[in-house]
Amino acid sequence: MIEFLNLKSLNAPYEKQFHQKFEQFLSAGYYILGQEVQQFETNYADYCGTTHAIGTGNGLDAIRLILEAYKILGKLQSGDEIIVPANTYIATILAISQAGLKPVLVEPDIKTYNLDAERVLEKLSSKTKAILAVHLYGLISDWDALSDIAQKHDLLLIEDAAQAHGAVWRNKKAGNLGDAAAFSFYPTKNLGALGDAGAVTTNDSELADIIKELRNYGQQQKYISRYKGFNSRLDEIQAAFLNVKLPSLDNINNKRRNIAAKYLEHINHPEIILPIFNTQAHVFHQFTIRTKQRDKLKTYLSDNGIQTLVHYPVPPHKQPAYSEWQHESFPVTEQIHREILSLPVRENLKDDEIFYIIDKINRY
Repeated sequence: MIEFLNLKSLNAPYEKQFHQKFEQFLSAGYYILGQEVQQFETNYADYCGTTHAIGTGNGLDAIRLILEAYKILGKLQSGDEIIVPANTYIATILAISQAGLKPVLVEPDIKTYNLDAERVLEKLSSKTKAILAVHLYGLISDWDALSDIAQKHDLLLIEDAAQAHGAVWRNKKAGNLGDAAAFSFYPTKNLGALGDAGAVTTNDSELADIIKELRNYGQQQKYISRYKGFNSRLDEIQAAFLNVKLPSLDNINNKRRNIAAKYLEHINHPEIILPIFNTQAHVFHQFTIRTKQRDKLKTYLSDNGIQTLVHYPVPPHKQPAYSEWQHESFPVTEQIHREILSLPVRENLKDDEIFYIIDKINRY
């Protein structure tokens, strides 16, 4: 079986450094918001080109903390509308709801799977205060168009960059494009921890200071809470592991791009739609194809020893948690969820595995 993902094998090159970091962690005896977190925040801000990076417990919390901080700053208030893709992973939408804001679902561009700027314009209202753009599958959204809309309508422009670590748009990395950005370092990401982890990046010092307090019970100083905060701190040991892996991120992304390039060059099947390859703007967290015979193809590939996954099988508006949207229609989103299939694109995929996958797809 060609596995879709094997986290043990992906992390094997770092095991010796992980053990060293763990020994240092034990010896230091400082387990919460210590030197490793501080070092990773500095390293990741430098990598993204931002003034600040603030470690959080996970990617969902990173989004929510941005929104909650903007409420404290008076740039958002409960009930405000936030434009968000209808086909995103549900965590993006949960963060908006949990912050007391209203998600306004917008259909994606069928070619990129990211927000369609024209459809964004159709959904704007007097209550719209922000666009939360998701760089889905590792491809940066149409940033020129979204920036133009945000500037003309005085909207916050926030990145959900949970799948786009290291992606570049006009010489700027994801995380340094909007007013603020949220990252996840869930183990399956291109830059993955060995557990839950996340971060916010921004060039807004006031926003960063509030998020630092909010993640730690709203405390400006110990035992004194200025805000009704949260417990969402980047774990010290996860920060240590991320410090080990961060220097390899660009190499990881390039390996994934090279695998994607082989798929794009050699997969040739009339029933299969391939993703767009926008050079450095795509880091291929997922390599997603589409076909009307998705389930049949998935079974065929499994029978031939190729593991695939569906990202994602059920759109947010069809989730039981959002029963109020059950009767709404988002045909593009629904088509994507019916047809999408992710092929293995992990950076340690071997050439013979890549061409075996290509051959089996072309013979389908």
